[in-house]
Amino acid sequence: MDNNLIDKLKEQLKIDEGIKYEVYEDHLGYATFGIGHLITTADEEYGWPVGTKVSEDRVNEVFKTDVQKFISETQKVFPDLINKPDIIQVVLVNMCFNLGAPRLSKFRKFIAAINDEQWIEASVEMMDSRWANQVGPRAERLKEIVLSQAN
Repeated sequence: MDNNLIDKLKEQLKIDEGIKYEVYEDHLGYATFGIGHLITTADEEYGWPVGTKVSEDRVNEVFKTDVQKFISETQKVFPDLINKPDIIQVVLVNMCFNLGAPRLSKFRKFIAAINDEQWIEASVEMMDSRWANQVGPRAERLKEIVLSQAN
């Protein structure tokens, strides 16, 4: 995925995940910062109290690592990711960022529709999920992007 696509993905994820320059608890109570970066024991921020400031440079550094990880994760579900239309690559990595590869891999009809470039069917299948109900506007926006490929 080239830098231009990564920039598009970053802009989407800033909307979908938000961006915070401090440690906060996500909706499940996990320590997080930046663009939805879950703090692990490997992070220097591990154990920092909620509200501790994190620099913009650090947020960008961690995002670069996270995005490469999720591109690789997305390729586990879509081995030919690089051959998909650019904007579809962005949608798929966005979904994987949110769901993780194990949960995304359960969207079997969606995956089949994407692989067959059946954009209308893919948009229907992505919305026919508990995920779509949970993330609401995110799913709606990503669906519209997928549908735009049908024209």
